[in-house]
Formats: sequence, structure tokens, C-alpha cells
Amino acid sequence: MQNAIIKITNLRLRTYIGFNPEEQQKKQDVVLNIEIHYPGDKACMNDNVEEALNYKVITKSIIDHVENGRFLLLEKLVSSVLDISRSHHWVTYANVTIDKPHALRFADSVSLSLSWQQEE
Repeated sequence: MQNAIIKITNLRLRTYIGFNPEEQQKKQDVVLNIEIHYPGDKACMNDNVEEALNYKVITKSIIDHVENGRFLLLEKLVSSVLDISRSHHWVTYANVTIDKPHALRFADSVSLSLSWQQEE
């Protein structure tokens, strides 16, 4: 089996994230990195669009969810993006890391990662 790996790198979005009053008043930047695995045998052999996982559809769903949502915790945001990333029945593994730039004064960002793997 050929394991196809889709990587969405540094998807920059804005959302309401945090529980402090100032965080709930204005959108903040978040940076998403997503990895999705699925069996790519048929797509590789047949060059048929219907046999490939459509990353544009997944990405549009994630953008809509993040930019139109409100989240108190980074954990909830990452978990919900992971759910969208793994929602197609072909997906065997997904990993999502979301960075919250400037969350700490002396750090470039704070990030949280969650992953999911299909049970065999």
C-alpha cells in the first residue's frame, strides 16, 4: 500500500481564541500545520481525481470553522480541527498543530498538537 501524506503548512488564519477579556474582543492570528494520511494507491495508479483525497475541500471547511468560531482553549480549537481533518473515511492518521503567536511575552509562539490514528 502506498501511504499518501497531505501536509498543509503554515495556514494563517484569524479567530477568537482565549478566555481573557481582551482575547475575546478581537481576533488573533493562529498558524495551522496539518498532516493527513490516506491510502493513495488508486490515485497514484489511475490519475483519477475521484480516487484522491480533496485537500481543498478539507481546507475550506477548516478555514470556515476557525475564522467563524470562538474558542476559550487552544485544546478545543486543535481538537475540532483534528475532527475535520480526519472526517473522510479514507483517512488513517491525522495530526494537527496550531501555534498562537505572541501568546507569551518572550516566546515566538505557543503551540499545541493532537493526533489521531485509525484503529486496526
